[in-house]
Amino acid sequence: MQSLIQEIALIDGIIEPVVTSRPLDITGPDWLEPPPDPLAKAGIGAEAEQALRAIIEVYESGDEATREAVRGVFERYRYFRWAVHIEPEPTVDGFRFWLLHFSAIDQGDDARDELLNLGEIRRRAEQAGVDLRPLLLEVAELSSDADKYGMGSTRQFLLNAAGA
Repeated sequence: MQSLIQEIALIDGIIEPVVTSRPLDITGPDWLEPPPDPLAKAGIGAEAEQALRAIIEVYESGDEATREAVRGVFERYRYFRWAVHIEPEPTVDGFRFWLLHFSAIDQGDDARDELLNLGEIRRRAEQAGVDLRPLLLEVAELSSDADKYGMGSTRQFLLNAAGA
């Protein structure tokens, strides 16, 4: 896992200047436009996606100590966490991956953003006709019980979304 962490650190370091070099100017005519994709701009989209798939695989198959270490990777490498996402296929496996990624991020910098993300996952699963409840329960078992921001734990978010 150490080489994977080094790869993520490298990707994070490449993404940071791309992300931070575009100041937000709310007086400009294009301030509401989304910023350019930092992965595409840096030319590392495929490598970043491969690293994300690999770290989520480690998270899913690892024991609690491994999952905690993966959560730490997402906490430490915030530009990687922010910029690297994979558009899930509207399948059970696609939504499992998305929920595992949600779990590994473990609320990121703001639980409110992640709750909105969970709502989007639920909305898309419903549109795709995927029963999300079993996946929510499955991923909740792998998730952290830490209440990082006084709003509940990631595990509790998932259990609540499952109606458990």
